[in-house]
Amino acid sequence: MYNKVEVCGVNTSKLKLLSEDEKMKLLKKCREGDLKARDELVNGNLRLVLSVIQRFTNRGENLDDLFQVGCIGLIKSIDNFDISQNVRFSTYAVPMIIGEIRRYLRDNNSVRVSRSLRDTAYRAMQVKERLTNELDREPTVEEIAKELELPKESVVLALESIVEPVSLYESVYSDGGDAIFLMDQLGDKNDDNNWLDEIAMKEAIKNLGKREKTILTLRFMQGKTQMEVASEIGISQAQVSRLEKGALKKVKDQL
Repeated sequence: MYNKVEVCGVNTSKLKLLSEDEKMKLLKKCREGDLKARDELVNGNLRLVLSVIQRFTNRGENLDDLFQVGCIGLIKSIDNFDISQNVRFSTYAVPMIIGEIRRYLRDNNSVRVSRSLRDTAYRAMQVKERLTNELDREPTVEEIAKELELPKESVVLALESIVEPVSLYESVYSDGGDAIFLMDQLGDKNDDNNWLDEIAMKEAIKNLGKREKTILTLRFMQGKTQMEVASEIGISQAQVSRLEKGALKKVKDQL
C-alpha cells in the first residue's frame, strides 16, 4: 500500500487503477485522437510508474524526479503501443518506463563516457527493449549486436560504460540491526594467495562439462534466474537447479 505517500504532489493512495479492458478501450480512443482518453490513460497508470521507480530508490536520486521521468516513459509507451498485438499494455510499458529512467540516470551519471559510447549504449537499450517484447524474453548480447551490426565486444563495452557506480557504503545485508556494507565484503590484501585461489578456481571450472559451464556463466556472470536459464538452454528449471548444485559441488570439492 502507498497510503499518504505524495510524489510530485500526487497522493498515491488516490491513484486510479484501470482494468485491462478499460486500458484497451482508452488506447483505441487515443488512436482516434481522443486527448481526454490519453490523459485518463496516463492517470490510470501512474501506479505502474510508482511500482517501477521503487527499483531505483537506493540510488540516492530524488523520487519526484524519477517519477516524472517514469511518466515520460509511460506517455511514450501509450503513444507507441500497438493495439493489434496480443500483449498486455503493462508488459510493453514497464520496459519503456525502465529504459527512460535508465537513460536519465545515465545522462546524469557523475562518471562521464564518450558520446559515441553513450550513443551505442542508447541504441543497444532500444534494441534490447524491442527484442524483449518481440521474443518474450531477454535477448542475448549476440542478438543485440547482430541487430546493431556491431561486434559483440563493442556492445558489451558500451553497456558497461553506463552502469551506475556502486557505493562502497551501499548496504548488502541488514537483519534489522547493524547493516553490512559492500566495503565490508572486500579484502584489504592482495597477496599471492589471491592469485593462487583465482588460478585454482579457473582450473576447477575448466574441468566442468559444457552445459555446467554454460549454466554457471548464465547464473553468476549474467545474473539470470534459473527459469531464464532453463528457457534459454531448453531444459526444466529443476534440471537447471540440479546441474547448478552439482557443478558448484564439483568446484568446491576440487578447491
